[in-house]
Amino acid sequence: MTTIKAVIFDWAGTMIDFGCIAPVAAFQAAFAAEGVALAAAATRRDMGLAKLDHVRALLALPEVALAWNDAKGSSAGEADALRIFAALEPLMAEAAIAHAELIPGAAAVFAGLKARDIVVGSCTGYTRAMMAAILPRAAEQGYAPDALVCAGETAVGRPSPLMLWKLLADLGVWPAKAVVKVDDAVVGVEEGLNAGCWAVGVCASGNGVGLSLADYRALPDAARAERTEASARALREAGAHFVIETVADLPGVLERIAAAGALPG
Repeated sequence: MTTIKAVIFDWAGTMIDFGCIAPVAAFQAAFAAEGVALAAAATRRDMGLAKLDHVRALLALPEVALAWNDAKGSSAGEADALRIFAALEPLMAEAAIAHAELIPGAAAVFAGLKARDIVVGSCTGYTRAMMAAILPRAAEQGYAPDALVCAGETAVGRPSPLMLWKLLADLGVWPAKAVVKVDDAVVGVEEGLNAGCWAVGVCASGNGVGLSLADYRALPDAARAERTEASARALREAGAHFVIETVADLPGVLERIAAAGALPG
């Protein structure tokens, strides 16, 4: 794999938290405290954004705006977004650590990359405070990336490339075309493309399907295939160069990328 210098992973839905369960639980709790019931589907719509941006996006959804107005008697403003975000941070930290189990195959893929001297970085829509308890838990399970960039550590977040570029600068890795970004969210794929990297979408373990590992495995075969394909289609439409079901499938794709040697087109 001489053409690949680094692989950059997202966290929830990509390396930990099969189904991206933690963010949904935290957002629903934060909005419930405001008297607004938040549907899981609404929460998942903009998953992958920096969490403050995600709060703003939720408040702008017509159905959420209507529920907010019914509960509060007025429209939500920036002060409301900031208040929800402040309440969200500890809720996210608590939910994230409760769902910090590595996705099957993640530790083995990480070990394989390190054995080949490929740098491993990570970036996330979580803040540094939200990640504080996750990092040692992931390390205990065999995953300890070389660097991390969190939401709020660049001027803007996804789908801009700034978090990814900061990560590459911190790692001393270039050019971007020698880097592979792996993410389960559409905005994470867009981030990789905007940075000039290879973009690999993860369709089964992430936000697109949105089921825990047990619930995903319990689906009838036809229903599982339908939901997985819908998730894969969204990632392909976002421009992903490759789409895999889970991170366990990444090694084969990396071989194809290494053989290609340059970005398509």
